[in-house]
Amino acid sequence: MSTTNAPDARRLRNILIAVSIALMAVIASVTGLNVAQTHLAVEFAASQNTVLWIINVYTLTLAALLLPLGAIGDRLGRRPMLTAGLAVFGVANAVAAFAPSAEVMIAARVAGGIGAAMIMPITLAVITSTFPEAQRGKAIGVWTGIAGGGGILGMFLSALLVDVADWRWLFALPVVLTMAGLATTLAWVPNSRERATHPFDTTGALLSIVSVTGLIFALQEGPERGWTSPVALISLGIGLAAAAAFVAWERRRREAALLDVRLFAERGLSGGSITLLVVFGVQAGIAVVLFPFFQGVLGWSGLLSTVAMMPMAITMMVASPLAPQLAARTGARPTMSIGIALTAAGLALMALFVSVDGGYLSILPGMVAMGIGMGLSMTPSTEAITSSLPPAKQGVASALNDITREFGTALGVALLGALVSAGYRATIADRLHNLPESAARPAREGIATALETTGPHAPHIIDAARHSFITGWQQALWVGAALTTTLLIYITLRGPKPTSPTPTNPTADAATRRAAPAGGT
Repeated sequence: MSTTNAPDARRLRNILIAVSIALMAVIASVTGLNVAQTHLAVEFAASQNTVLWIINVYTLTLAALLLPLGAIGDRLGRRPMLTAGLAVFGVANAVAAFAPSAEVMIAARVAGGIGAAMIMPITLAVITSTFPEAQRGKAIGVWTGIAGGGGILGMFLSALLVDVADWRWLFALPVVLTMAGLATTLAWVPNSRERATHPFDTTGALLSIVSVTGLIFALQEGPERGWTSPVALISLGIGLAAAAAFVAWERRRREAALLDVRLFAERGLSGGSITLLVVFGVQAGIAVVLFPFFQGVLGWSGLLSTVAMMPMAITMMVASPLAPQLAARTGARPTMSIGIALTAAGLALMALFVSVDGGYLSILPGMVAMGIGMGLSMTPSTEAITSSLPPAKQGVASALNDITREFGTALGVALLGALVSAGYRATIADRLHNLPESAARPAREGIATALETTGPHAPHIIDAARHSFITGWQQALWVGAALTTTLLIYITLRGPKPTSPTPTNPTADAATRRAAPAGGT
């Protein structure tokens, strides 16, 4: 803001640095262990199911506790909650680094998820309750860029650590970030909290935990166990039943509710949530299938594969802070529409031009378009969600924003991953029908097993597997493009309404931003 003097600008910059470091610690831990799956299996003599639990239990715990812990942070104070969360998170990662068994590792990952759920919603709530309106959008853009691109950056750093050191050094990165985040939080982050006029909605909190746990667990286990397996069906049923009960309970509680579900009738909250759900789903799903493309089709190492994803992450992180400037000129809805259109175009470009012979250059333009599009669409979507709830409920608003991202991620991985697998299996069967069953059977399981084939039929099997994977991937890309195109139509018709600028009143603005101040820095 042009009227902001130098000390205020420095203070706001320091606050943004502090919460960004804390957020990066959480995001890096979401994807970091993906590059060490084989190392975990060997170290702990663990099955693939156990390895997946080590990886997924962190995300499951994080998603389940976001909403209640975000609400508790609003009540107890955002800086104390952020400080406590960083402490829990740091200790959990230190324990994980020296875990002697898979059981200890899983427990440490659960504790890390609890700490992360205390951190993530508060980082955004601090921004929305501290920054003046004129600068809030740009700060949210920085936060959004880290939340969107930080996972890929964290995966790159993790792959580098695995290559040059040992997989246990993966936990050094979040520990270092946590220590830096704790120091900067204590030094720079102000405190604010909600003046509670109603008892905490314990029933709503418990129902939200059961609902999110059931739904996320079903999405994680469905691709592994089968969507009709008892575990997947029971989890899905429990999640849906708890979600219905949560909505009914919150409608009854009204002003005393953990989350006023009636607000979803507003275009800002519904449009922002749906946009993040679809965009993050597409991003996560494409990121998951990019690695088999780089490693299986192109034959690249894990480290080189993460480097290859950096253009999408970098363009996303650059576009996110620029989105508020575009939104100020054209409005939130046109900015979101441009971003969604670019995302759909990026998916279509990759689907049209991806090929075994074309290699990396056949998908690079699509990746760049996707990165720019996601950056432009995510920032106004996040701001639409946070602006739909009052200042005293910013922890809840931030948690809702984060839950939407986690659901989108789980949905995207499950849906697009399943489409790639289905397309691969359908195509590989036709390409190998003339080969002996003993030679063709391993290739039908997936491209990874096909690449391990030896013998006289190996060149044909490997070539067939690579082309079959491309076919399956194109199928997933076209579905992603269709979903984002449908989202584009929805946002164009039902996106956030334009808001008229109002005269700035510094005194009133400060009072609005501070939800019951609970101490200085």
